[in-house]
Amino acid sequence: MSGMPSGPDPQLPTLRDGQVMIRRWQPEDGAALGPDLLGAFADDPAGAPTADADGRLLAFAVEHHGEVAGRVSVRLVGARVGELRWAVAAGHRGFGVAVRATRLLVGYCFTDLDLARIEAFVPPDDRPSIRTAGRAGLRKEGVARGRASRDGQPADELVFARLPTDPEPDSRNGFLAVLNAGLPTKRVITQGLLRNGDGDLLMCELTYKREWDLPGGVVDPRESPAFALVREVAEELRVDVRPTRLAATNWLPPYRAWDDAMLFVYEVELLGMRTEELFDHVMLEPREIRHLHWCALDQVDGRAAPYVGRHLRSIAEELDAARRGGREPATLYLEDGQLPG
Repeated sequence: MSGMPSGPDPQLPTLRDGQVMIRRWQPEDGAALGPDLLGAFADDPAGAPTADADGRLLAFAVEHHGEVAGRVSVRLVGARVGELRWAVAAGHRGFGVAVRATRLLVGYCFTDLDLARIEAFVPPDDRPSIRTAGRAGLRKEGVARGRASRDGQPADELVFARLPTDPEPDSRNGFLAVLNAGLPTKRVITQGLLRNGDGDLLMCELTYKREWDLPGGVVDPRESPAFALVREVAEELRVDVRPTRLAATNWLPPYRAWDDAMLFVYEVELLGMRTEELFDHVMLEPREIRHLHWCALDQVDGRAAPYVGRHLRSIAEELDAARRGGREPATLYLEDGQLPG
């Protein structure tokens, strides 16, 4: 059998993996599962049939040890795209039934229906379903904001998907790809400390926010923080710098509309010119930077975000302590600009 099923009553196959079987859904299967479990399919057409009127909903009963244990379905929602759903009765959970059933259905969708994408939407707090999606080879892709409705209010759902070219979930590459897609990520920011002969710091007056900030920016995917700093300064100021020392790493908690981030602060030096020549050569990126200023440390407060003043003072205190002790300054680990604790 190949190609899309047609009509309201397609001939669905029976598929087995040795422990679980999925077969065409029958009306009496609903009685075996009960109304609570079928609530997971509440927006399927009345009676949770095998297919809706145009054959775009394909539903299977899941059997485990000869009993109806659950239901899996795929709704054809676009050109070669299917939306996967599953639910397993309480007495059959913990045995991998959902994973086995979804793998059987995903395989059928790719080989027999020639789908190009299988996707699933899972509530962020439904950890068992998140695990099932991953073990079935679906990778987390993001968040569909407000897609669902719970208690009359819009609710977010996590988006998972699998393509026919993805490696099998039991393979090493497949496991690592699913794990990598589901791991937390943090925003990474890189900034530079450039001082003039008086020890003042270079600060940027920005076009898109009120606070001044150090030169730098967001690190792109697969880019080192040090390289990103060189790139950002070249793009925004049209001058070349070299990071000479990592002064601090600073964890930033959520601030206004921003999520948390890791900030790398480097000491830098100019290349090809003296510091006092900077303003003669700089060419500002007008969409981002309005002016440049040399600022003493006590001039930063009130002009920059509070955490900027905190981490600049922490770095300055370490430089003073190192100078007094006749040692090299240490790279600081900071949280919200201060030493932890």
